[in-house]
Amino acid sequence: MALDISRKSFTKNAFRITKERNKTALRVRVPGGEITAELLLKVSEIASEFGNGKVHITTRQGFEIKGIDITKIEEVNKAIQPLISGMNINQPNGEGNGYPAAGTRNITSCIGNQVCPKAQYDTTSFAKKIEKAIFPSDFHFKVALTGCPNDCIKARMHDFGIIGMTLPLYDQNRCISCKACVKKCKGLSTGALKMENFKIVRDHDKCIGCGECTLNCPTSAWTRSEDKFFRFTIFGRTGKKNPRLGEDWILWAEENNILDIIKNTYNYVGMYINKALPKEHIGYIVDRTGFAEFKNIVLKDVKLPLHSIIRNNVYWNGIVYPGADNDLGK
Repeated sequence: MALDISRKSFTKNAFRITKERNKTALRVRVPGGEITAELLLKVSEIASEFGNGKVHITTRQGFEIKGIDITKIEEVNKAIQPLISGMNINQPNGEGNGYPAAGTRNITSCIGNQVCPKAQYDTTSFAKKIEKAIFPSDFHFKVALTGCPNDCIKARMHDFGIIGMTLPLYDQNRCISCKACVKKCKGLSTGALKMENFKIVRDHDKCIGCGECTLNCPTSAWTRSEDKFFRFTIFGRTGKKNPRLGEDWILWAEENNILDIIKNTYNYVGMYINKALPKEHIGYIVDRTGFAEFKNIVLKDVKLPLHSIIRNNVYWNGIVYPGADNDLGK
């Protein structure tokens, strides 16, 4: 199999070019970073049979099976079918043909509220919903979900960062005025709580939905709303031109809002992406077209809750390497 002939097809199947001309490595998708022990054994079996017996755990919570001979790609595509089926990956080209795209990177998440007491929602479950909605695609998107403002997944370094927020509910009848919530909010968070006339007052504009009040109240005067809300950050990135942290765009968004906006963004990128480049981050496209155009397209038919907060304009800074051609004024 000649490398110059097969390169485009096998990279689309999530195999990568390596330093060894006749060798490749396979990226295994693990949406939400959760895999069963049975499927983990399958990764090991494929690495032993087709690779060099080594597996790299990627920064995106997937696996990279190393040292695969490029003549074995079709066999590997058949062998990985249990992994694709077991993790419910969309496969429009049919079973046995491997991964259908390599653009959208693995959807990453922290461990979420199934384990962590600080997490506000089931991050893995939401990550899998996003996976079903947007994969496969050849566009270079990175999405990360974190359960709370501690941001263990580093969501602000991704094109889309989804940060869990809780709406704390206060029952004055259960409050004993111990001020434990006030002290924790001031020491660990943003100081959104204060006591007035033996009653706790919450400043909604200061509150970041971290839930520290609910965790530290000894009488459960503070509880978490059953409704799930999110802080939605956009267009963080690393890279060679202008690495930067993602900025807050929408606060107190709901799950369906985020899904709709992400899906609409794929339409926006399809309209404006620079097809002369092998890949282009969304942030660079927005820098080129202007934030207003992006916003007009991706908010189509999106119905935000009345209490959501949305910034009409978002501005980024970040590092600019010498000589990099960046238009940061938009």
